[in-house]
Amino acid sequence: MSTVAESLPTELPSASVRVPMQVLAYTGAPPRSDTRALAVESAVNLVYGSVPHAVMMATPADLEDFAYGFSLTEGIVESASEIRSTRVEVGEDGLRLHVELAPGRLREHLARKRAISGRTGCGVCGIEDLAQLPQAQLRNAPAVRVTLPAIAAALSNLDAAQLLGAETRAVHAAAWARLDGSLAAVREDVGRHNALDKLIGALMRSGTEVDQGFLVITSRCSFEMVEKAARLGAAVIVAISAPTSLALERARANGLTLCAIARADTVTVFTGAERLLVP
Repeated sequence: MSTVAESLPTELPSASVRVPMQVLAYTGAPPRSDTRALAVESAVNLVYGSVPHAVMMATPADLEDFAYGFSLTEGIVESASEIRSTRVEVGEDGLRLHVELAPGRLREHLARKRAISGRTGCGVCGIEDLAQLPQAQLRNAPAVRVTLPAIAAALSNLDAAQLLGAETRAVHAAAWARLDGSLAAVREDVGRHNALDKLIGALMRSGTEVDQGFLVITSRCSFEMVEKAARLGAAVIVAISAPTSLALERARANGLTLCAIARADTVTVFTGAERLLVP
């Protein structure tokens, strides 16, 4: 199977770019010239079997992880083994992320192909009917138990692990935390959905057991994020921002533990408190 390192052209955009700027003071002090790193946002066209499927605005990093995670959470594949290879092509109008599927899976995909054009990580652009909203089912409802100290440790570790975030202050992060709060994987992107898809792809490719940890996301928890977690098979999701009402509804329906408004000293549990071990 090809890897991103093998397939990416040398002209692939970097994840950040440094630009000049001026800092202006309301007090009337002289302007201060400086430079600042900005997160790069690129159009990424996911192509299956030479047929374009979706255009997503994403950070051009960890694109093979993105291909795997997006393919799973969109319902295009059910496992990493159904993806034969990935390849990135740089064009004048953006990047093309070619995903080669197993023949049977490709036939199924093309039979129900839909075209979507996404804003920054949009999760439901292009659907034609409310009945088409994704409704994943939690795969095996893992009997995982998570301690509050592990959540606190994961949040602290994630602060230090957001390298692109520290540089640009303009991206979201998604992380897989082990039961002791250490982080097994972290992915960042300008789109919160993309960051989670990249993380899911990384977990798929590494064969990580999802009954031995929990998800942590830096964004608000919308229903799409819950659906992606459920499709992965993760039972616990911790969000730094608040959930939406539909996210809570879907978390309850899937038997998923939803923690949000996570801070250094407190975390709010909206459903699934039985999975949390309180000292």
